[in-house]
Amino acid sequence: MDPDPLDRADIHDSLTANGAISSVGVYPRRNPSRGRNAIPSRRESARPIPTPDRPPGLYCDGPSISIKSYNDYASGRKGKGERVLTAGQSGVEADQGARAEEMTAPSAGPRLTLWEHASFTIAHAGATAMLHLLSLEGLYSFGRGFGTIEWLINFKRRRRFADSLSYVLGAVPTAGERRRHSRQFFMQSRCDKLFYLVFDRITRQAALTRLTITNQKLLDDALARGRGVYMAMSHHGPLHVVAMLMSLRGYKTAGVRDRREGALRRYIQDRFDRRYPEFRRMRVLYADSFPREIFRCLRDGFVLGSAMDVSRVRDPRQRTEEITAFGERQHFLSGPMRIAVRCRTPVLQAFILPEKDFHYRLEIVETLIDPDHAEDEDAAVSAAMQRYAANVERYIRRYPNLVTRL
Repeated sequence: MDPDPLDRADIHDSLTANGAISSVGVYPRRNPSRGRNAIPSRRESARPIPTPDRPPGLYCDGPSISIKSYNDYASGRKGKGERVLTAGQSGVEADQGARAEEMTAPSAGPRLTLWEHASFTIAHAGATAMLHLLSLEGLYSFGRGFGTIEWLINFKRRRRFADSLSYVLGAVPTAGERRRHSRQFFMQSRCDKLFYLVFDRITRQAALTRLTITNQKLLDDALARGRGVYMAMSHHGPLHVVAMLMSLRGYKTAGVRDRREGALRRYIQDRFDRRYPEFRRMRVLYADSFPREIFRCLRDGFVLGSAMDVSRVRDPRQRTEEITAFGERQHFLSGPMRIAVRCRTPVLQAFILPEKDFHYRLEIVETLIDPDHAEDEDAAVSAAMQRYAANVERYIRRYPNLVTRL
């Protein structure tokens, strides 16, 4: 039987070499670019140094976590992300003991400002009032009308969409095609935001009828293997809406997002956690966070999704794969897919297609990687990325109004 990826030495060594974790978890790490004898930064100097009463190896910390004083540990207080190893307890055992608490905790992220919270609360109250007056179907019609007005006056965003449309279609669209696709884009974007805003005010029975999963057997069979599922998504359709609907279905869902995501999503996520406390199966991971969280999600049977079709790679340490899409050579993120291969997790590809009256369809296209037949990681990832790019190109050209990245 293959060892657990979290316990494998080669995974630990690769993360250590990239500077993601320190080898013993107690020594300050110096920045090589500042010279060998450079003074540690404020963050580095906050990490504990071994002393006679505090031997090395007893305390473990993650990246960007400040370490409290030894007196806090002696008094039994535990800081965020910090664990104390008891006598005879290994680091893996302590990690397993803390996992249940971490998996059910609300998703952490940048805090909202007072203005953001107040403005979203007012908007939420107004949308809720319209929901009670108009019903979901009436609210959907209102969203389409509001999106049409926005399409008429927001000429800058309309121009950006026209540029993106020309790129994905491979030719300059006619004036009629440009107007039709851009208007549909504005209407669907406004409807998705309205539904997202009032999601916590919809009854659970109504919410459960809003999602249809095509080829659901592929997903259920993959989850039955007990190693989770990695869902290769793209910037196409409202990913955040379907993730919440799937969590209500009983799926443990996790998504990888940009830390600079919109404040509205963080506001609604907080309301969702409070509205359905028993369904805290939805986790949010950030693209610049510790990769160990991805291993944990897959080992605990989560459906982990992320969009790999990025426009630019923000960190040179991120693993990418060069593919051909829309007639150009591009670099798409391949790190999560490689982690899935090492965890022997099935990799599926899916797209989200909105329908009338706030109904959504999760269309699972195919299995990109079957872990039982992926002997060579590089070959499996390279072939899967080429098929992923071909499917993305096909769906975006079929539904150009659902593009979410302009």
